[in-house]
Amino acid sequence: MTKSCVIIGLGQIGMGYDYDQFDQTKIFTHAYAIEKNSKFKLVGAVETSIKQKNRFKKRYALPLYNDPALAVKELKPDIVVISTPTQTHRSILLKVVNAYKPKIILCEKPLSYDLNEAKNMVKLCKEAGIELFVNYMRRVDQGVLEIKKRIEIGKISTPIRANVWYSKGLQNNGSHFLDLLSFWLGKAKSTFIINQGRLWNNFDPEPDLKIDFNLGTAIFRSAWEESFSHYTIELLSRSGRLSYDYGGNHIEWQKKSKDPYFAGYSILNKHKEILKNSMDIYQLRVYDSIHKYSIGEKTTLCTGSESLESLKKIDLIIKQRRKN
Repeated sequence: MTKSCVIIGLGQIGMGYDYDQFDQTKIFTHAYAIEKNSKFKLVGAVETSIKQKNRFKKRYALPLYNDPALAVKELKPDIVVISTPTQTHRSILLKVVNAYKPKIILCEKPLSYDLNEAKNMVKLCKEAGIELFVNYMRRVDQGVLEIKKRIEIGKISTPIRANVWYSKGLQNNGSHFLDLLSFWLGKAKSTFIINQGRLWNNFDPEPDLKIDFNLGTAIFRSAWEESFSHYTIELLSRSGRLSYDYGGNHIEWQKKSKDPYFAGYSILNKHKEILKNSMDIYQLRVYDSIHKYSIGEKTTLCTGSESLESLKKIDLIIKQRRKN
């Protein structure tokens, strides 16, 4: 059965990233993912920008609203997507839940900049019987799932040592990789600030960190988003080396092998196995996973409760940073 959807916020992730693209095989936004997935139907949107409204009308010719509460009350969607700026997430979620109870709310990351707000949002959805997901989309990527499988079966043996480069703030893009490392290596147990770093846009901290997980340790380093985006992870295992580059758009695995020249030594094999990924259609993968959940199958999408674990660590890091 087709699930009806309302998108609140038609910015870049809501509609913009792939609106004007030449290559229509790339699916980066909620609007295009819903359009391309036959299991879902877009029935309307909420937006205040005149420019974005006009773009939406030109392509979709569906009902548009200024008020989230009125939109969900009239359209009665199965799924509500919140893709507005982070600081508005809680107020919008409150308006939605007070007006109508959709089956699912999919909220962009991070859930909130304030831990107590995020806890309240999770609690509110739980009490209302609404399943809340947070769009850490890498959790459903083909390559990410293959890496998790290899860790679980021991092909990538543990403990693991990881190097992580992130930029554009710990709360924004850094939280993506904290969630991803938690997905692979289990719960983050402890954090240590190596370097205080700066504030991205005078708000979001960019410290260098050491984080211990159940199955390994990671060093997080901040880069310079204003110069170029750099999102890469190196996992070093006793069984080999994994390189997760360009935000997951290129993944390589090198297993260890015997050194051909020096007896008793092992080296990384020069042959690099390329792991397939689905980052060019990552938003479509998100909706495929929502469909699986809706028919009773297991999903690896990040739940509201799971997102709180990363937010708790980030909140602790920010408090530690302020003390230092």
